[in-house]
Amino acid sequence: MALRIGVDTGGTFTDICLYDTERNELRVFKVSSTPEDPGKAIIDGVSELLRIAGGGGGFADISYFAHGTTVGTNALLTETGARTGLLTTRGFRDLLELARGRRPRLYDLQADKPAPLVPRDLRLEVTERVRHDGTVRTPLDENEVREQIRRLRDEGVEAVAVCLLYSYVLPDHERHLARWIEEEFPGAYVSLSSEVLPEFREYERLSTVVANAYLGPKVSGYLARLRERLGEKGLAAQPYVTQSNGGVVSFAEAEKYPVRMVLSGPSTGVVGAARLTSAAGHPDIITFDMGGTSTDVSLVQRGAPRTSSGLDLDGRAIRTSMLDIHTVGAGGGSVARLDSGGLLKVGPRSAGAFPGPACYGYGDLPTVTDANVVLQVLNPEYFLGGRMKIDPEASRRAVGTLAAELGMSVEDTAQGIIRVVTANMARAIRVISVQRGHDPRDYVMVPFGGAGPLHASRLAAELGMTTILVPESPGALSALGLLLTDVRSDFSRTAVMPLALGAADPSAGDVAAVFAELDAQAERWFEASDIEERARGTRRQMDLRYAGQNHELTVAFPAGPVTAESVAAALGDFAAAHERAYGYANPGNPVQAVTFRVQAWGEIDARPSSSPVVGGRPEGEQPRKRAVYLPELGGFHECLVHDRAALAPGTVVEGPAIVEQMDTTTLVLPGSTAEVDAHRNLVIHL
Repeated sequence: MALRIGVDTGGTFTDICLYDTERNELRVFKVSSTPEDPGKAIIDGVSELLRIAGGGGGFADISYFAHGTTVGTNALLTETGARTGLLTTRGFRDLLELARGRRPRLYDLQADKPAPLVPRDLRLEVTERVRHDGTVRTPLDENEVREQIRRLRDEGVEAVAVCLLYSYVLPDHERHLARWIEEEFPGAYVSLSSEVLPEFREYERLSTVVANAYLGPKVSGYLARLRERLGEKGLAAQPYVTQSNGGVVSFAEAEKYPVRMVLSGPSTGVVGAARLTSAAGHPDIITFDMGGTSTDVSLVQRGAPRTSSGLDLDGRAIRTSMLDIHTVGAGGGSVARLDSGGLLKVGPRSAGAFPGPACYGYGDLPTVTDANVVLQVLNPEYFLGGRMKIDPEASRRAVGTLAAELGMSVEDTAQGIIRVVTANMARAIRVISVQRGHDPRDYVMVPFGGAGPLHASRLAAELGMTTILVPESPGALSALGLLLTDVRSDFSRTAVMPLALGAADPSAGDVAAVFAELDAQAERWFEASDIEERARGTRRQMDLRYAGQNHELTVAFPAGPVTAESVAAALGDFAAAHERAYGYANPGNPVQAVTFRVQAWGEIDARPSSSPVVGGRPEGEQPRKRAVYLPELGGFHECLVHDRAALAPGTVVEGPAIVEQMDTTTLVLPGSTAEVDAHRNLVIHL
């Protein structure tokens, strides 16, 4: 027996997928998350799913285990990472607070910058200076460095970040510091900027390496404990964890670079959606992942998720290769409230897994889930196929408190909550589409997460989109994506150089030299990760800009030998990308290459090819009916409630209707139709 497991831990639920490669059988399962100890829900959920699957399989039969986690993200957002010290070049200790000098909200004079992850008294300077060309102007003073290391040790720091000027050109000084830290302060978690982010822009590199050190002890401790608990249960296979770039790496590599896990949870859902929809003939999609705490959206073109070089998380710059995902605090557990002006607001505060929405029976705050229970769009009796009973009267009381403040009916208030959260999510999708030169009407919406299909129709209508594709098991798509994604790592290096055309132009040779260095790093990674030759793949990219510009655009670089023709092709792609992003291109202007990138991956074997095994009524059984509040029809309206498992390929559902399944609920609006395609996806036409 060979079992493959994918586990995605969210703020409210933990989703688990099990694929039996011998039976070609896929199962999905959900359990409530345990935020105080995320590993508990993982162990308990996997154990229960193994029992349900039958066949006598246990942890020892698992040949592949992959995990998506929000431990790192939550530690940054809640500022609960390690006590961290910083060693930097003399004169640069305050750069962490100075940042870019840009006000996050231009007209808000009261806006505060986030507190630095390293307080000023733990930011220590060392005497050294490297020039921009890599020559040493001022050598290190070893005695001074060792004294500063001892100061940090005596202050009780757990982690040390090292960021020296121009270390991306000459990393030798940082490597010396790492060796001396190991001698003077054994056991400290050490993070070097020349390893974490060997790229220019001093503040972003400093902010990223500090975040990496800040997260290191917590993330490495969590992964170590989880690995130990899995081992005690009998897991012999090497466990993997998701990175922000959509690939997975071993726990050991993730412990070294925890900052690369900031989007660990959402990334695999995008990868899974891209693979499933490309197979169904829809390569251009906008993913809409709505869970209990947040909503993540991303744009996929020609079956390939878009990537970015980083993000600003809660005002802190994080620069690492990641999928281009935009997140807003809008989920099923998002709390509705009135602001100081008496206007209805929803999120970003969430009720989480506990106490959760009022209908869970532990809290009394009105949430998006409670609004859907009041409107009876959600089943007013139970969730998770009957495993989780709910209290509809608690939802009505919670929303009713808000309705009394607004002077509105409970139903109108609940629908108002839905309208506000829909507007919040529409703004998020416009960020990754309209603001980047893409018309959302040209794309198919793919909703997933526990609440995605529930809100997809109204969100698509808000954006003018006409087609929605709901995967067969959307509530656990991020976990399923863990079984579809590859092992992956990214390598980069800044080397600013001009690019030009012509036989006498030397730039092709300079480009070839940098890519050869990155290709060699990728080759060493392949060997260290035991990736077979047949499974290896690489992709090259370059960050280009017109001379004089301060920001770059990333374009693909052709595979094969670096020639004048391949450089010309990259320049042509840059002009097209500039035209799309900014509305113009300057063909005669000189172009600079800034940062070179190589993506390396190892393709996994045994991807799931079967449909999920889910509970439900047999095909052909008649659907139930439920009164659902639909403002389009003026109030409550009797709707057919279909069981997703009973809908065979070719079945057409006329709206208004509800489609229920264990992991989610889909709303089909009046005037819309939903058809089950050959891949068992539910395709809704608005």
